[in-house]
Amino acid sequence: MLPVAELHLHLEGTIESDLLVTLARRNDIALPTYDPVELTARYDHFADLQSFLDIHYANLTVLRTEQDFYDLASGYLARAAAAGVRRAEMFCDPQTHLGHGVPLAAVFDGFSAAIADAESATGISADLIVCFLRDLGGDAAEELIRAALPFRDRFIGVGLDSTEIGYPPRLFETAYSIAASEGLHRVAHAGEEAGPDYVWEALDVLGVERIDHGNRALEDPVLVQRLVDEQIPLTTCPLSNVYLKVVDDLADHPLPRMLELGLRATVSSDDPAYFGGGVDDNFAALRNDLGMSETDLATLARNSFEAAFVDDTTRAGWISELEG
Repeated sequence: MLPVAELHLHLEGTIESDLLVTLARRNDIALPTYDPVELTARYDHFADLQSFLDIHYANLTVLRTEQDFYDLASGYLARAAAAGVRRAEMFCDPQTHLGHGVPLAAVFDGFSAAIADAESATGISADLIVCFLRDLGGDAAEELIRAALPFRDRFIGVGLDSTEIGYPPRLFETAYSIAASEGLHRVAHAGEEAGPDYVWEALDVLGVERIDHGNRALEDPVLVQRLVDEQIPLTTCPLSNVYLKVVDDLADHPLPRMLELGLRATVSSDDPAYFGGGVDDNFAALRNDLGMSETDLATLARNSFEAAFVDDTTRAGWISELEG
C-alpha cells in the first residue's frame, strides 16, 4: 500500500449509508429507506454530475449538530489512515449546512475536533478547504468567505465545486481575492464537465494553485504546456469520472496520457461513499484494470506529496517513506 496525500476529497461525500441512517434517526430526518444496502444501491445509476448532486445534497439534510460533523470526519479519517493516506486536504461545503439552519461554528468545531483526534490517534495530517457552491453565485461566495473569516484558524484554503457548466470561475473573482488577501490557498474544480476555458479562467482570474479534475485541459495544447511548465497539479479522480460518465470506461481515462505529457497529476477519491471507494480503491483500479505500472503509481503518489500544502520538511519525510 503506497503512502499518499489525498487532495480532492469532499467530506460530505464520505457519508457511508450506515452513518446516514444513524444521523437520520438521531435528528429525526426522513429518508427514502432506512436500509443501508438499499440506500447504497441508488448510487449505481448516475447519469451525470447533476444526478449525483441531487442525491448527495438530499442526504446532507441529516447533518445538524457538531457531533454529526465530528462523526462524519472521524469516519473518513480513520478509513483514510488505514488506506495509507498520510495527508488529507478535505473540501467542505458550509453553504449547504447554513441553508439547513446549521451555524458555522457547529461545522468548524465538529470537523476541527475530528482532525485533532485523528492526528493524535493515527498520525494522519489533515486540514480543511472551504468550498463555494458555484450554483449559488459570486455574491453568496463573497458572503461566505466573510462569514468564515472568524474561523480562519480552522481552514487553509478555498475551493469551488458543485455544478460546473454555466458558472465560470470569473464569477467568483471577488471571493478569491478576499481569500488571497488572507493568505489562504486557492484551488478550483475546472475541466471536469466544462472545457479548457474554465481551466484558463481558474488560473488567470482566480489565481489557483491546483486544478481539481482538469481532464479537459488536454484538449488545449497551449494550456497543457503551461500546466507542465508551471507544474500546476491536477487532482484527478478516476473512479468518480467513471461513475459520473466523464469517461465511458476506466480504460478511456486520460491519466496515463497526463503522465506521458509531464503533468503533475495526482489521484484522489472525490466522494468515496458514492464512487466505488477510497483512494486505495482508485490505486487498485489503476493497477488492476488500467494496467498502470508500479513506477507510474509511485509517481502519482510522489506528485500528491509535491502538490500538498505542507512545509518542505514534512513533504520530504513522506517522500522519503515512499521511496524507502
